Amino acid sequence: MRILENIHGHDDLVQLTSDEQKLLCQELRTFLVSSVAQTGGHLASNLGVVELSLALETVFDTRHDRLVFDVGHQSYVHKILTGRRAQFSSLRRFGGIAGFPKPSESDTDAFVAGHASSSVSVALGMARARTQLHEDRQIIALIGDGATTGGLSYEGLNDAGASGERLIVVLNDNEMSIAKNVGGMAQHLSKLRMKPGYFGIKKAYRSFLNKIPGGKCIYRVTKGVKDWIKGRFLDSTMFEDMGFTYIGPIDGHDLPRLIELLKVARSMSGPVLFHVTTKKGCGYRPAEEDPSRFHGISPFDPETGKPLSSAAPSFSAAFGETMVRLGAEEPRLCAITAAMPTGTGLTGFQKAYPDRTYDVGIAEGHAVSMAGGLAKAGMIPVVAIYSTFLQRAYDMILQDVAMLGLHVIFAVDRAGLVGDDGETHHGVFDVGFLRQIPGITILCPGSRKELQEMLSWAVKDCTGPVAIRYPRGGDGQYQTADHKTLIRPGKDITLVTYGTLIEQVNEAARILSGRGIEAEVLRLRTIKPIDMATVAASVRKTGRLLVVEEAGPVGSVGGTIIDALAEQGIDGVFATRNIGDGFVTHGSVQELYHMLGLDAQSIAQNVQEVITHEK
Repeated sequence: MRILENIHGHDDLVQLTSDEQKLLCQELRTFLVSSVAQTGGHLASNLGVVELSLALETVFDTRHDRLVFDVGHQSYVHKILTGRRAQFSSLRRFGGIAGFPKPSESDTDAFVAGHASSSVSVALGMARARTQLHEDRQIIALIGDGATTGGLSYEGLNDAGASGERLIVVLNDNEMSIAKNVGGMAQHLSKLRMKPGYFGIKKAYRSFLNKIPGGKCIYRVTKGVKDWIKGRFLDSTMFEDMGFTYIGPIDGHDLPRLIELLKVARSMSGPVLFHVTTKKGCGYRPAEEDPSRFHGISPFDPETGKPLSSAAPSFSAAFGETMVRLGAEEPRLCAITAAMPTGTGLTGFQKAYPDRTYDVGIAEGHAVSMAGGLAKAGMIPVVAIYSTFLQRAYDMILQDVAMLGLHVIFAVDRAGLVGDDGETHHGVFDVGFLRQIPGITILCPGSRKELQEMLSWAVKDCTGPVAIRYPRGGDGQYQTADHKTLIRPGKDITLVTYGTLIEQVNEAARILSGRGIEAEVLRLRTIKPIDMATVAASVRKTGRLLVVEEAGPVGSVGGTIIDALAEQGIDGVFATRNIGDGFVTHGSVQELYHMLGLDAQSIAQNVQEVITHEK
């Protein structure tokens, strides 16, 4: 790491020779592979933007200029080049650096990024603020072609192109071509426009005309003629139609060319669309051959690319297996994913029933509205979306599904704390926003087997909207044979929970029993409706209640239960334990449980505090 170890920011990068830049790219790839092999993380996307990231950090000073990432899983090289290389052993670990841009971590991180399609809108806001405050800084949005499947990106592009603001949108196209030029003249014009001299002449021409009498009128006429010729004989890009100056496509692994043309883009006065083509996993063969697996990966052997441990059976896999079986039994069953067929476990269903699988891209709102249309027309759609991304479709769930009482099933994957992806990905808000929707049933399995049973019931026996929320990974072994709410009898306090958190609560009850406190444990299979009859009967007996959940306090199950008990005139000492009113950092789930007081030892301690406080 002869070059990399001496790089701490922009000032070091601008001193490099072209040979040193080339060597630095090699060192960056070596460092990325060896580092992510130990910590896990997003590898393929970062290997694909090594040259692009180096070019951006060289041409722009991100301490002052604002580089806004979309999604942010391609920000590792940016972090390395802005002084955080030595911290990479702590990547996505509790107390370490985040896997996504985080302004509290560094001034060079312009904005939080974890969800797709918002970068252009955010960057335009910054550009307009710069203009209003008379500041001199560059604003750059870095967005991938995948994120442009989201409608929000087009809202931002439409407004940005018409704004006239000095703004650069870098489109990292690593999979598909956008607006391919056709014909000899078009190819010739593309080559001409790619030459820095073209833009220099254009700028000088306009500057000259602005200084002579009638020059502005002459410019408008000549520009009109040029635009007419282009519109009549040449294919323009949609970006040009929006008002952008389009530069591209550019080989995203040609570093000298990237730097050269980014300097051209930097000199322009209006919105620029800088189209770059890159290859995911570039420079590391396993990631090049299987970029999907290396998009987000657990620790692996860097020599072979093979995982260090085999993956445990997961809730997502159990969901996928059940979907395949149900698909054979019910021809009306169909599946919808928002660009996550692998992550949600739908690849088997997609292979078995391709005509009944719809991947809509990163467009969660569209996915839900389309599901409403499918259900209204007689199909049984299952919408598989991570909890954190389902937030983006709240209005559609309410308006286009629930209001009509449509039979749409929401497979809410990654519910609860997800661990190392942190604030942007924890599935802790769906409890609050789903429970307030009229007519919806919300199921919370405690095991993979129970998930399969619940999904079968939702497809075959339910008639309205249903949400089944389940966690990331393979934890969750608990299931009662009779599906009763009462899990463990007791007399001193009632403990209520749902989902896989039952394991922590049950262990807490065992700890308390050793201390002479017998807790009655209730597990809710549904959190809408809630089995209030069983809860009320238990609290009347024990006189004390603690509700434990991986959710925020607003709209929580605990708050609802306490309100219902008050309405029934049931008195006692009532308490709740949840994630609190805030965002939760990254770290392992067990570390986060402990930090939030949701692990077994903390729950047991909380119970003792409730009992002690009463006395």
